[in-house]
Amino acid sequence: MGVYLIIGGSSGVGLATCSALLQEGHSVIASYNEHPFEITHPNLVTFYWNAKDGNLNKDIIPEILDGFIYCPGLINLKPFHRMKLEDFMEDFRVQFLGAVQITQDVLMNLKASKAASVVFMSTVAVQRGFPFHSLVGASKGALEGLMRSLAAEYAPVIRFNCIAPSILDTPLSSKILSTENKIKDLAEKHPLKRIGNATDIANAATFLLTEKSSWITGEVMHIDGGKSKLF
Repeated sequence: MGVYLIIGGSSGVGLATCSALLQEGHSVIASYNEHPFEITHPNLVTFYWNAKDGNLNKDIIPEILDGFIYCPGLINLKPFHRMKLEDFMEDFRVQFLGAVQITQDVLMNLKASKAASVVFMSTVAVQRGFPFHSLVGASKGALEGLMRSLAAEYAPVIRFNCIAPSILDTPLSSKILSTENKIKDLAEKHPLKRIGNATDIANAATFLLTEKSSWITGEVMHIDGGKSKLF
């Protein structure tokens, strides 16, 4: 069994991934920010971490770390002409620079594993162009570029991959999915005619983090109800 770090593990995709890994018998170290943990488990250690502060208590990270997933995110959708430079700085701080810092902080722990894996969370908005998505498209696009560079640099010791979902029924999207009509309308814009959920992504994240995906690195896995390829 492995030891995995989940940044942003107390809600949404992070929580679903945490639960999936624990169910498989792995040990999990998971951070929370706005949402305290509502689950307990003998193999779960939790701690507070904020991407805007960025300080990681390395004492809680074991010498050997088999992988981690970076889940913190923002969805700020508005016209480009209304955005300020500060908006881009905040988005990159949370969605890109936070991932950079955590990766650097645990790099030696990952190297100590025989089969370490890192998963970043991207978005379908990098593959497809959508109005009002310049913030998230830019920061997640940078994350995909980082992932490919690190996959090349650290192969075969550490694998790096991204998951790129479409909109998900999670707390992060609650403002967008605020009514039944909005949910129905957005579901119709996907070939599979439904909104994704945290478990859809957690299943893929667990696969990519563990030895089940030992021959996969440098990939962006699109889990988006077919939106990036069929519509």
